[in-house]
Amino acid sequence: MTEQEEEAIIIAEALAGSQKAYAHLVERHRQPLFHVINRIVRNSDASNDLVQETFMKAFASLASYRSEFRFSTWLYKIAANSSIDFLRKRRIQALSLDRPFETEDGSVEIEVPDNSYNPEMDLEKKQQKFTIEEAIGSLPHKYREVIIHRHQEDKSYEEIADLLDIPVGTVKARIFRARELLKKKLKNI
Repeated sequence: MTEQEEEAIIIAEALAGSQKAYAHLVERHRQPLFHVINRIVRNSDASNDLVQETFMKAFASLASYRSEFRFSTWLYKIAANSSIDFLRKRRIQALSLDRPFETEDGSVEIEVPDNSYNPEMDLEKKQQKFTIEEAIGSLPHKYREVIIHRHQEDKSYEEIADLLDIPVGTVKARIFRARELLKKKLKNI
């Protein structure tokens, strides 16, 4: 009789309510299961608890075990999922910014500085925008209008060609030339 066939018989006995069969399965898989869990959570006490939890979950859903798979593989899957759940719960220890934080000396309001606004950066962006608009405004009319349609109004080459009643190739050439002129004007920004 193979090990898998022997285990199938023990599982059938456990499903029938045999405490001896349950004890045999626990004894057979406890140590390897502990090593698998401990490699994930790296905490002996937690690993022992998770071994117990794994067996409880496994025995509660033993009827759903399919014998074409190895019992140990099914058990390790339950153990891995329990271990991952444990790590997730342990990691989520968030501190609410809306509620006061309780200490031995009383409660403390948490104030978080807002570093998102930078007046210098804001001023720099406004100056860049002004400089770009000024450079676009200084372009010859035929280049300025294609750049405005393309980049400020987000129109396609075809739409610009229809609006200005010129071929698409001319639109592309004017946009290329306008960009070249803008690069020269904005070179030092």
